[in-house]
Amino acid sequence: MSYDLIVIGAGPAGMAAATTASTGGAKVLLLDDQSTPGGQIYRAIETAKDAEAAILGDEYMAGQPIVRAFRAQGIDYVPDAVVWQVSEEREVGYSSGGRAKLISAPWVILATGAIERPFPIPGWTLPGVMMAGAAQTLLKSSGVAAEGAIFAGCGPLLYLVARQYLRAGVNIAAVVDTTPKANRMGALPHLPHALLRWDLLAKGRRWISEIRRSGTPLIQNATALKVIGDKAAQSLVYKTADVDWREIKATHIFLHQGIVPNVNLSMAAGLDHSWDNRQLCWRPLTDAWGCSSVSGIAVAGDGAGIGGGLAAEAGGQIAAIGVLSAVGKLDAQASRDQARRPRAQLAHEHHARPFLDAWFRPASDMRVPNEDTTIICRCEELTLKNIRDTIDIGLAGPNQLKSFCRAGMGPCQGRFCGLTVQELIARETKRPAALVGYYRLRPPIKPLRLEELANLAIDDLEGDDAGQDR
Repeated sequence: MSYDLIVIGAGPAGMAAATTASTGGAKVLLLDDQSTPGGQIYRAIETAKDAEAAILGDEYMAGQPIVRAFRAQGIDYVPDAVVWQVSEEREVGYSSGGRAKLISAPWVILATGAIERPFPIPGWTLPGVMMAGAAQTLLKSSGVAAEGAIFAGCGPLLYLVARQYLRAGVNIAAVVDTTPKANRMGALPHLPHALLRWDLLAKGRRWISEIRRSGTPLIQNATALKVIGDKAAQSLVYKTADVDWREIKATHIFLHQGIVPNVNLSMAAGLDHSWDNRQLCWRPLTDAWGCSSVSGIAVAGDGAGIGGGLAAEAGGQIAAIGVLSAVGKLDAQASRDQARRPRAQLAHEHHARPFLDAWFRPASDMRVPNEDTTIICRCEELTLKNIRDTIDIGLAGPNQLKSFCRAGMGPCQGRFCGLTVQELIARETKRPAALVGYYRLRPPIKPLRLEELANLAIDDLEGDDAGQDR
């Protein structure tokens, strides 16, 4: 079966892209690694009831019309599909139902979304410690929440998930905010433009007020964190500029210090990327239509730069309109006309972004730890000392490091350590992070069984694989 467009990811950007392209007459295939559409931000949105709406808020329920519009198109949709390759020739490799397949199309839109920034503090690999996004996933998908947990770190999501826990009737031991006090001066120049989204800033203030009114301890300006425990987390200790180490007992600790684009697939596909010093991450280089440096591959949503759910939806629509123009479904004027509304939406959603990025910029000591025994690479169990000792040999960058000590060679392919390793090398060698570079990623970017690879099907998408959930 032939397609005009393959979309990878069923979050807001991917669903919007697929819906827009299909409405415009393109034949679309959407591949997603989750069992239902929605991505992380709208996870399990199709089954959400009034009770979930009261807990998760209007931001979450905004996903329902997006999913309904996507479902109404009858788009060929393969859930539980693990995409492990996108080549520069737009050949997409994925596994589904125990089978690996290759399929190609004139256009591919990567809508891979965001991942949480690594947060390597002492004890972060202990059982009972998770990222706040994982805690939110459990709440959305299973209605599961840990009683008496600690939320620690910085960023809007930290406060959003804590508020959702409180609305679910779950007590929180404490919220420990590591946002550096000095960030306020850096954010101040961006405030006038951010005031155009006063509604967004006010929403954040309401979240904090709700947490305070609940009686939950809110500790701000924390400068150091450690998770204490033998075989599992037992407490979090923290200190501030004014207070030495203090301890809060808890067996569940949720960490967060912002999100970054999930670029593993776009890097493995050979797209050009640039270092975003404002968001402290790599992002693919794209034009006004989301087109990348590789012909026929576009990127939409948070995978192209963090903007949030509504910005991702607009980005997906813009990328799809560009594809419709490229395959001859729209002329140039119609493309510009149709893109006018999502472009306005995208600009509206980005008004406050520079302010938020500056205000919630994670502290350098939280991005790169100082204690030798802190685990950096979780997959290979490499500590700060292990990696620093390897750097001291005289390595030029992350790829040499990988060869010498296997950092980044585990199943996560650097998602949990890549940024930390890059900034650690920059710190040790006194070079800008942008010049240090990142891991050279190659397919398969996710684990692939040899049995699947041996039985690889090429351009063979059978009817029972598409257009339905299995």
